[in-house]
Amino acid sequence: MRTLIVEDQTVMRDGLQALLASEPDFEVVGATAEGESAIRAADTLQPNIILMDLSIPHVSGTDAITRIKRKHPEIKIVVLTLHKEDKFIQAALQAGADAYVLKDDNREELFTALLTVITGRRYLSPSILERVIMGYLDRTTETPSWEILTDREQEVMKLIAEGYRTKDIAAQLTVSPRTVETHRTNLMKKLDLASVSAVTAYAIANGIIAQ
Repeated sequence: MRTLIVEDQTVMRDGLQALLASEPDFEVVGATAEGESAIRAADTLQPNIILMDLSIPHVSGTDAITRIKRKHPEIKIVVLTLHKEDKFIQAALQAGADAYVLKDDNREELFTALLTVITGRRYLSPSILERVIMGYLDRTTETPSWEILTDREQEVMKLIAEGYRTKDIAAQLTVSPRTVETHRTNLMKKLDLASVSAVTAYAIANGIIAQ
């Protein structure tokens, strides 16, 4: 997989290049220290994956993700950061990040994230997933049962929670992406869920999918 690294710390950037270079499935096609050049590199280098920190100069990681995904929705973006706060997690996922991994996770966690996003699924490292779930539970007292959803809405919810994107869900269910989006909007409204991460947290908390 053609991989672009976006990391402003030289030692970290060099370390990631060396780490990925040791794996035959990955080819590092570029490395940059700031957001604006990352956006240009996405155009010129056409990577399959971008491994990106959020705290980068000139253009923030979140803004860079938004701009790259707008032009290149097929590029998978894996956030690798120190930030554990909910506001960073939510902002990155809403911007279009496909995975969120912490710098203090081990290398196996990082490679799991990279290989997962290539299959079209999202990935959250276990510590981040736990935060998302606990945040959801803390905000929730009594939640509606997912049994109020139609059978098709339940199917869509399970696939969303498992990390599949709209186009992949549409292909699996043999419906249009717009139909999937309609089901997603309806089920989130019925269950009073405000984001995809909240859907995932609900599904895990209620035993719909395994953690």
